[in-house]
Amino acid sequence: MDRVRRRAGNVLFARVAGPDGPRNRREIHTTPGPRWFPPDDPVRVVHADSAMFVGGLTALLLQSLHPAAMAAVAAHSGYRGDPWGRLHRTSTFLARTTYGTAASAQAACDRLNAMHTAISGVSAQGIAYRASDPHLLKWVHMAEADSFLRAHQRFGARTLSAEEADGYVRGMARIARALGVTDPPRTVEELQAGLRSYRTELRCTPEARECTRYLLFRPPLPLPAWPLYAVLAANAVSLLPPWAAAELHLGRCARAERWAVRPAGGAVTGLIRWALRDAPPTADA
Repeated sequence: MDRVRRRAGNVLFARVAGPDGPRNRREIHTTPGPRWFPPDDPVRVVHADSAMFVGGLTALLLQSLHPAAMAAVAAHSGYRGDPWGRLHRTSTFLARTTYGTAASAQAACDRLNAMHTAISGVSAQGIAYRASDPHLLKWVHMAEADSFLRAHQRFGARTLSAEEADGYVRGMARIARALGVTDPPRTVEELQAGLRSYRTELRCTPEARECTRYLLFRPPLPLPAWPLYAVLAANAVSLLPPWAAAELHLGRCARAERWAVRPAGGAVTGLIRWALRDAPPTADA
């Protein structure tokens, strides 16, 4: 069984981290130097857990509801033409900012900021966007922080206390500031208030509908992986605020979620956690 587990973990890691994953992991975890987050920080606890597989999907669905953000993604992200490349870049960015040295984390943010500066335009619906807009960056940040935290509190190996949950939001604010967000929330209460403040700006555009269909119903996966992905996707939808699911025209059934969707989600995230349980090497700060 240990051989099976290791093989499954290696396949999954390669799919998420890409061909440079092993090299990046060694560099990130073994390079000595101070880190933004100590080993027991809530940011590390959340980002190390397999619940992120659900939270990441929830974040993408929620982010798509901001017309300007979705217009920028549709025009510039390459999520359909190069979905795995986008996943590799995203996972590497999360790893560097969560576990890498402070210098490496800042450099990763600087590179992303430079990319954002070059992205602007107008969608087919006449929606102007600028990826470096602090207001837009704040929405993207809050949707991620909220989705990651929701997923962890439901499927994480250990639920965070209220104080730890505030610590997670506070830690994520450090990354947000490095990405140009001027006033990121620092507590769960501030995070929820911040999300509510964007409600009047959000709606389901054609690009958001296309993104939703792609993520939920046309994932670029081999056929044997579809059942497990379907469980992750169903749970990603179940984590959305009810208004967001309704806006995206995604049906919800409370009984099905309680008795089938959530238990299956717990089983699949537990299976992923089992496959990936080997801890990477670490370096002294």
